[in-house]
Amino acid sequence: MTLELKGVSYRYAGSTRMALADIDLTVDTGTVVGVMGAGEAGKSTLCLVAAGLAPGTIGGHLLGSVTIDGIATVGARPFELAQRCGIVFQNPATQLSATSPTVWEEIAFGPRNLSLPLSEVIARTETAAATLGINDLLPRDPSRLSGGQAQLVALAAVIAMRPAHLILDEPTAQLDPAGTRLVADAVAALAAAGTAILITEQKPDLIERISQRVVVLDAGRIVLDGDAKAILRDPHLRELGVAEPSDVRLHRLATEAGLDPARLTVVQP
Repeated sequence: MTLELKGVSYRYAGSTRMALADIDLTVDTGTVVGVMGAGEAGKSTLCLVAAGLAPGTIGGHLLGSVTIDGIATVGARPFELAQRCGIVFQNPATQLSATSPTVWEEIAFGPRNLSLPLSEVIARTETAAATLGINDLLPRDPSRLSGGQAQLVALAAVIAMRPAHLILDEPTAQLDPAGTRLVADAVAALAAAGTAILITEQKPDLIERISQRVVVLDAGRIVLDGDAKAILRDPHLRELGVAEPSDVRLHRLATEAGLDPARLTVVQP
């Protein structure tokens, strides 16, 4: 099962500028591909295009092809794509249903709409909540959560759908280090179980921890692509507006200060 973009360029409706240009990208089963880049590099647009929401839902003009398990996203019905590919936006307020009185029902909303047996809905809901450590939130009103809590709930709701492909657009943007670790552990477990994952992030340590491959966007184009550790140590990274992982930054600063990086010890939080 594969998510594949071939020769993809995309322009938003009313714009004369291509937001993405000549994108070739494949995300295979059980693989985590990290996407990084400066602001306005095209990361969120890539997520929308990969999930079929652009141009399917928001319009615009697409060149090239986007396929999910061999099915072209252009012309596919929304429910067909939703069952194959889940997406989590960086702002959970745009994703929560606003119709569920409790977090439990919010997470169960998707599985219930798949007409699954009640026992399966319960199992998926409770497993997703446990995966992200939010069992204590289950009786809460979703509208009364903090931004970080809402982000975890939005991710749990998508995980409960158990899509074969998962697209995450800065899923830890509102999370503290503990919440970020929960998401990292969940992503790693999903990939190990066979989910194909595309994730954009501004946190290089997270990307290094969970990704096998990293692509870097600049002005809508892929300018770096390869093994995660190699790309995150590329000397051009900072020029592209991408932060270095903590150990890389520490070693660089030590070298610039005339210290021996080999004598440094990096303690992970």
